[in-house]
Amino acid sequence: MRALRLPAIQAQALGPVAAAALATCLSLSSHAQSNPAVPATQAVPTDQANKDDKGPQQDKVPEQDKAGNSGVATPAAGTLALEGITVRSRNRIERLLDVPVSVSVVQGAEIDRLSAYGIEDLTKRAANVSWNLGNQRTSSISIRGVGKVGQTEAQDPSVGIIVDGVNYAYNALTSSFDFVDIDSVEVTRGPQGTLLGKNTSVGTVIFTTKRPSFTPTADYKIEFRQRDGLFASGAVGGPIIDDLLAYRFAFSVNRGEGDIRNRAHPDMTFTNKDRVSGRAQFLLTPSPDFSARLAFDLQPRAGEATNGRVFPKRITTPYLNGEPVSQSVSRYERRWFKDNKAYTPELAETNIIRDGARPLVTGSRGATAELNWKLPEHSITSITAYKDYHFNAYNDENSPFDIGRNSGGFYIDYKQLSQEVRLSSAVGGLVDYQTGIYLLGVKNKATNYRGYGNDAGAFSASDSQYAALDADGNGRYLLLSSLANLRGALNGTGGQESIRNKSAAVFAQANWHLGDKFTLTTGVRVTREDRRNTTQTQIIDQGSAPELNPSSVNGVKLGGFDSYWNNGAADRWVLNGRVVVAGTAGAILVPAGGYALTTDNRDTAAVATGQAQADFAAKKYFNASSWSALTPEQKKQLYFAQTIRKNAVGQLWNPVDGTPYKATQPTLLISPSYKLDRDINTYFSFQHGEKAGIAQVFNGSPYSVEAEKTNSFELGFKSALLNRRLILNADVFLSKVSNYQQGVRIIDTKATEQAKAADPKAIPIYSGITGNVPRVKLYGLEFDGLYSGLPNTTLRFSGAINEAKFAKFPNAAFPAEEGNVAVPAGKDLSGRTMAGAPKFSFNVGGDYNLPIGSDHVLRSSANVAYTSSYLSDGSLSIYSRVPANVLVDASLGFGKLNKSFEVVILVKNLFNNKTVMSQSWGEYAPALPRTVAVAFSTRL
Repeated sequence: MRALRLPAIQAQALGPVAAAALATCLSLSSHAQSNPAVPATQAVPTDQANKDDKGPQQDKVPEQDKAGNSGVATPAAGTLALEGITVRSRNRIERLLDVPVSVSVVQGAEIDRLSAYGIEDLTKRAANVSWNLGNQRTSSISIRGVGKVGQTEAQDPSVGIIVDGVNYAYNALTSSFDFVDIDSVEVTRGPQGTLLGKNTSVGTVIFTTKRPSFTPTADYKIEFRQRDGLFASGAVGGPIIDDLLAYRFAFSVNRGEGDIRNRAHPDMTFTNKDRVSGRAQFLLTPSPDFSARLAFDLQPRAGEATNGRVFPKRITTPYLNGEPVSQSVSRYERRWFKDNKAYTPELAETNIIRDGARPLVTGSRGATAELNWKLPEHSITSITAYKDYHFNAYNDENSPFDIGRNSGGFYIDYKQLSQEVRLSSAVGGLVDYQTGIYLLGVKNKATNYRGYGNDAGAFSASDSQYAALDADGNGRYLLLSSLANLRGALNGTGGQESIRNKSAAVFAQANWHLGDKFTLTTGVRVTREDRRNTTQTQIIDQGSAPELNPSSVNGVKLGGFDSYWNNGAADRWVLNGRVVVAGTAGAILVPAGGYALTTDNRDTAAVATGQAQADFAAKKYFNASSWSALTPEQKKQLYFAQTIRKNAVGQLWNPVDGTPYKATQPTLLISPSYKLDRDINTYFSFQHGEKAGIAQVFNGSPYSVEAEKTNSFELGFKSALLNRRLILNADVFLSKVSNYQQGVRIIDTKATEQAKAADPKAIPIYSGITGNVPRVKLYGLEFDGLYSGLPNTTLRFSGAINEAKFAKFPNAAFPAEEGNVAVPAGKDLSGRTMAGAPKFSFNVGGDYNLPIGSDHVLRSSANVAYTSSYLSDGSLSIYSRVPANVLVDASLGFGKLNKSFEVVILVKNLFNNKTVMSQSWGEYAPALPRTVAVAFSTRL
């Protein structure tokens, strides 16, 4: 059988066309770890590593096996050779020491040993990377403290995700997926984009799966865990036509109950698992100089209950300035709700009772065509890829009442299509280089549904409104009807968003070998962004009481009427239910204490329709002949019911285009490196990267967000010490970010216009929205290492000291403990540490393999992850502090040396750490409890 030899492209190759100038851009030190699957006594002899190097793939690294996965040669006693550690972050399989890029590497074998298949597990195994708690759409990855932001649908993630050479331009594509059959995961830090794919401002996470092979293989695993949990995975592959066509199929099934049961629906648990995924790959090699890989992946739609896994906290402390918090009577204490004797507000403090909640449904499909050409002095790669994602959330308040119904969640249909072509020169000589083009198109249709049930009016009413309406049967009928069955696409940034993004880029990077020890790496990228967003809010289902609608909201015709009660001491001019300045055209003068219909009197059709609807409502709810025939108390009840409905609907608007974001964005890299000797390499790097701005609409008015720009500096070294038994890499870094994208307080243009229409002297009204923080500063130290000096033992470690601070942030939201502050413009958080950014983080992983007899082995593995305390709330509430904590995962297994059979006992959160996952002034998310599992695996 002819040995399969793919170009360096095989592990994430590179490809052509775009002779973009090779210029400046940053590179960081490789914090990589070797393959923990390799016993500590193994080494890679240099002659074996260099064997069979031909053509453009002259990366002097261990030869790839026929599956395209990095191989390891025969052991040489007692040492771990530096040559055995490889990274792919520069699109070639290269030795760690030769790559001046800050990158942590987690090998697939380590993922398998501790069943660390979720992306949140992977972040516990790399330096200065963290997972920010959310649901399948809102969770995110941070690098160096940046990335924890409540993402809007039109916002790029700060941390990029690349899977088999395909960039995921939407953060949610990774958060509900199990990464199985993985060869390696690499985390690169600092702005990226001069080598491949999409540009990012703070780093990337690169997943490389195992590839098709002409060597038959079959691996299976089944894992039984607590709470009826079952995980099963398999990977099979081999030749279809010898030396021409090979395949690899991988699948996983992950199902089980969560740790907290929904008291309203006993079969629904929170943090349950319901994931099925499959990936099929085919490799075609018609000649030594050409290969094609086709890949298809599918995750069928399924539901996991994530939202609502929180418990309330009783607020017993005063506001920060000492003012006592008003202990208002809970709305559940109202007669309407107290009739249900089985429920008390205290019950919800220790139970989840969400009668209308459903699991969040997600699903994804993808297809990739990767074509590789091997030329005499170059290699070319073309990657064409499609990926989509579906998300649907139905949320509910924590009660058994019919308040929210089929509501409170996003419905997302996301699609992306990308094309990348890269050209790579042969390695060696004065200069080697890579250059390419990248095209990306994104369409994302997002709808935020909000729906109401029969109890919503009684819950939403203010105390005075409720008292007036609950006084008699007619008022209770109004209270029920006001919101019952109403459903809409309602949200401040658009109940419905149609997002269209286009990106086109050329990029290039070169290594200038200016001596045996000195190399200068330069890179440049130019990206053209065109981003558009059309939004609207609308009522989808009028529900039980369309007659209670106003005549219109912001020009959206609703066909109702505009009653008004002037409860003040002076006469007021009112237009469509809103107070305006005297003499405003179309307005109605309402005397003090009086009632009136206030539809714009210039619109005779709307006035006639409004009068008819008001008369209909009078007949329906009071059996009166007309609105004029109602008593003052009945008019007040009708006015209160309309007000409840208007407040629930909020701002409506017809389709509005956000201001398009169009810009040309540069990415730059300059990185000199100098080898002190063959085992110590030093480097410095400067990187500049940018994240695109956002086309956004808020309350019907365009509100643009500027591009986020990062300048990053890094000084580091990589080394192989103690006769190459210790691999140690470290760097110090400084990053300055301008126009950092996150939640800010801004002037609400629409609300301010309405306030000034009533009083020209009214002060601006502020609201919270995604915007720009002027300046952020990041600095610290990172290190990664691997030690193999103990018999049968491998130790991997990494950690960071990190400071992530708002250098200038004058307009942040006020935290809950300052909710009584009257200053509208916002809180100054300048100098404060960012949310979700611990100062200290450290993790260590260990593997011990004890041979038993001639063909058996006892294996033990553990991972310890330490995180210092941090604030989890975006407004930096002092009550959101998550204490310092340590999480330990461990496993103990016994099996055959050839892995034909193995049984493993696995424990996650070994010591049952109960540190909260997040918290705020009024609620907290409890820790995930210890989980014990037994896994059986076989290799055929």
